[in-house]
Amino acid sequence: MTAAFLSPRSGDSPDALDIVAIGEAMVEFNQQPGNLSASSAYVQGFGGDTSNMVIAASRQGARTAYVTRIGDDAFGGLLQDLWRQEGVETSAVRVVPGGRTGAYFVTHGPQGHAFSYARSHSAATGLTAADIPDSLLARTRMLHASGISLAISSSAANATLSAMERATDVGVTVCFDPNVRPTLWPMPMARALVGAAARLCDVFLPGVDDLRLLAGVSTPQEGLDWCRAQGVRTTVLKDGPRQVWIDHQGETTTVPAFAVQVVDASGAGDCFDGALESRLAVGDSLKQAVRYAAAAAALSATGLGAVAPVPPEAAVRAFLSERGMA
Repeated sequence: MTAAFLSPRSGDSPDALDIVAIGEAMVEFNQQPGNLSASSAYVQGFGGDTSNMVIAASRQGARTAYVTRIGDDAFGGLLQDLWRQEGVETSAVRVVPGGRTGAYFVTHGPQGHAFSYARSHSAATGLTAADIPDSLLARTRMLHASGISLAISSSAANATLSAMERATDVGVTVCFDPNVRPTLWPMPMARALVGAAARLCDVFLPGVDDLRLLAGVSTPQEGLDWCRAQGVRTTVLKDGPRQVWIDHQGETTTVPAFAVQVVDASGAGDCFDGALESRLAVGDSLKQAVRYAAAAAALSATGLGAVAPVPPEAAVRAFLSERGMA
C-alpha cells in the first residue's frame, strides 16, 4: 500500500482529465444547527453525492468533468454557475427543456442528519448511456459513480453500469461508492445492483452503514470479508469519526480519522471520495491518499452544507502540517 496506486500524470493532452463523475446534482436546503424547531431557517446550498465529490476533487487540483441532466429552471442555472466557478468541465451536462432539477432538505437532530428529497421525475432520472460518450471516457484516468446513480431510475442505472463497463474496457480506473439510501429503492434491488457495480469497480468506497444494510454485517472486518466475496479488488471502508479501513490485494490496514468539532457531516463522505481520488490521480499510494482524504473530510464537517465547507488543497496541507503529517 506504499507504492503509487496509479502511475503519475505524464505527457497528457491539453484536454486530459483525471476524474469523470456521473450522477444527479441537486440544490440543498440545510437546517441551521441550533435552530431545530419546525419553523427553523434553512440555508440554500448545493448537493448530490457525485457532484459534491467532483467539486471536492477539483478543489484539490484534479481535472474533472461531470455527467448529468438538469432542468432548464433556476436551480439548474445555479448548478451550472457552480461547476463553472469550481473548474468542473460541463460538456456532458445536458439541460432538458421543461425538465426539473431535484432538491433536498437536511435536518439535524440528536441522532445526526437526515435527508428529505424532492427529486421524483427530475431531469437526471432520464440519464442514458448516450449521455456518457466513449470520447469522454477516453480522456479520463478515473470514473466515479455511486449507488444513488443506480437508484434514481432504471435508465440512470443502465447508463451508470454501461459507463463502468466501457471505462473498464479502455483501462480507466473505476471507483464506486454505494451510498445506500433505503428510501430510494427496495433493499433486494439495492443488493443486486450494488453487487453488480462492486464487481465492475477497481476501488469500492462504502461506509460501515452501507455494509450493514447491504450485507447485514456487524463489524468492519465482516464487511471487508463480504466485499472480498463479491470479487472487490480494493475496498476503502469509511468508519465515520473512528478510522478508515483499507483492504488491498489481501492486505488490510487502518488509517485513523481526525478529531474535529463537527457542525455538519452530511457531505463528509463525498469530500473524502473526491480528495482520495484526486491524490490517487497524481501518484500517491493508497495509504497516503486515504490519510489526505481523511483530513479533507474532517475539515469539511466543520462547516454547514455539503459543498461550502469543502477545503482547498492548501487548507488540507496546513491541517496535516499542524499535526506533523505534511
